[in-house]
Amino acid sequence: FATTHYVQAFKEMDKKSPFHFVYNEPVRAYIDAYIVKNPNKVSRMLGLAELYYPLFEETLDRYNLPLELKHLAIVESALNPHARSKSGATGLWQFMYRTGKIYDLNATSYLDDRKDPFKSTVAACEYFKYLYEMFGDWQLVLAAYNGGPGNLLKAIRRAGGKRDYWEVRPFLRKETQSYVPAFFAVNYFMNHAADHNIYPTKPVFLGYELDSVIVKKHTNLRTLASVLQMDYE
Repeated sequence: FATTHYVQAFKEMDKKSPFHFVYNEPVRAYIDAYIVKNPNKVSRMLGLAELYYPLFEETLDRYNLPLELKHLAIVESALNPHARSKSGATGLWQFMYRTGKIYDLNATSYLDDRKDPFKSTVAACEYFKYLYEMFGDWQLVLAAYNGGPGNLLKAIRRAGGKRDYWEVRPFLRKETQSYVPAFFAVNYFMNHAADHNIYPTKPVFLGYELDSVIVKKHTNLRTLASVLQMDYE
């Protein structure tokens, strides 16, 4: 695609969002990394979005947060609730153990709330609100979410107190320098994948097919499988 296509697409995205979407070389590199090099992964993300995005959108709306933040879970975990990074960040929203505890995501040897799509999405929204109250800019919120608010404050000081993400960016860690361009790229392909002839791979099940059942005592899984008419495995 010609540069003019991307420039126009980002202008249209920017008009409808509190994020300051811009198209530049770092963003283009991530668009290519997804669409050119990993079209099958993009197709899978489009399909999984049909499962997870209704939950994300409902929760973001309840907290009065930008709906575009739903795409951040793709950057974080590729929409895999069991994802775990080398540093120990876990779940759809990649919470570290300590940050998770602050937002009531408890982890034991048997159960990790960070892997719970519902609980972790609420925690992510509470963290987004906290970071926005601190920095007042959505690009900086993204940088703080990735690298921690303390590291971002240090980078702002090194940048002479500037609070424009692109001016602060050179003073951030390399991973955080890549984070906002990756988020912008994901926003692009989740809205324009069809322009590149990429379409969703349907997930195994959809959100409306899910429900919660509270089990109050030891329950045999084969009995559950029979009652729910599900395969035991």
